[in-house]
Amino acid sequence: MKIGINTRFLLSNKMEGFGWYTYEVVKRIVQNHPEHSFVLFFDRPVDPKFHFGENATEVVIGPPARHPFLYLIWFEFSLRKAMKKHKIDLLFSPDGSLSLFSNIPQIHVIHDLNFEHFPADLPWLFRWYYRTFFPKFAAKSIKIITVSSSSKCDISETYGVDESKITVAWNGASECFFPISKLDKDQFLSQNGLGDYFVFVGSIHPRKNVQRLINAFTKFQKENNSPHIDLVIVGQPMWKGQRIEIQESMNSKIRFTGHLSQEELGKYVSSALALTYVPYFEGFGIPLVEAMRCGVPILSGDRTSLPEIAGDAAIYCDPFDEDQIADGMKNLFLDGDLRARLSENGLNRSKLFSWDQTAEEVWKVISTEIQQLP
Repeated sequence: MKIGINTRFLLSNKMEGFGWYTYEVVKRIVQNHPEHSFVLFFDRPVDPKFHFGENATEVVIGPPARHPFLYLIWFEFSLRKAMKKHKIDLLFSPDGSLSLFSNIPQIHVIHDLNFEHFPADLPWLFRWYYRTFFPKFAAKSIKIITVSSSSKCDISETYGVDESKITVAWNGASECFFPISKLDKDQFLSQNGLGDYFVFVGSIHPRKNVQRLINAFTKFQKENNSPHIDLVIVGQPMWKGQRIEIQESMNSKIRFTGHLSQEELGKYVSSALALTYVPYFEGFGIPLVEAMRCGVPILSGDRTSLPEIAGDAAIYCDPFDEDQIADGMKNLFLDGDLRARLSENGLNRSKLFSWDQTAEEVWKVISTEIQQLP
């Protein structure tokens, strides 16, 4: 059987959420199933590290699709034509989009529907694309995979999709995340000019709630006589023109690292006092699993999928209430017993999440549909 895969988010130098999901899942599927051939469709030159096996062929088709109008050209013309040329039996698309005009069976992953509930968080053109086409994609695909039970319910209710069409496959986390020794932690802190710190990981996107997190951290600092703890924000703006406001007195207490490699990110997470992760909408929340794998306690928002993922490894707050966020920081900073309990709970809970398991669940959906093809 010849299976096509949309791999346009596999980028050589800077992969974000969709890219890492695609990398971890597709690599395992290709390597675990040599009995099938795979055609990986890219929208730009391919890094050799994305050649996952002799049963995989990489095909580059244009144009580079990073704009809604280019999405339509890539999926409806370039990809549709390429699938026909390469005689694809079934397409797997990990990033939510697919080809509406193709008659080839397609399975896709919808990670979440944040754009349906908070449309103002996106630039208008992207908002138009997602809200216009994702309901059509959900109807077109033969099966939908999503990353949490929260997202499954949301997709079913918002788009009127029968839940039997939707499969949940939790995400995993990289092997770069693990507990480190006190010696290694002290060395890392010294090399980077850091003391104790809270860490946030994610794109600087309105729904990630970074501005309220900063406001709450400022409040926590002022109400607790400026304790010796900083806030490190790992990530970069999702959209151009976004602004984050920081009081001048906090400039020395808040550090922005920008994008980091997985290895660097692992060190920043494992060396933190706690992860402060308070989005008001999230389909899964991979940073939660990364922190749990490191034994790092978590302050989490209490909405959408986050309690489902973090379980008893976190304390929770209303992401719209800066006082609650600040109180959560205070509790984690002052209560060593609480941190120790959350750390142990996180290490235990992290065993529920792995990319091997994700890939296996995704493959079950694909293989079931393959068996039903004529």
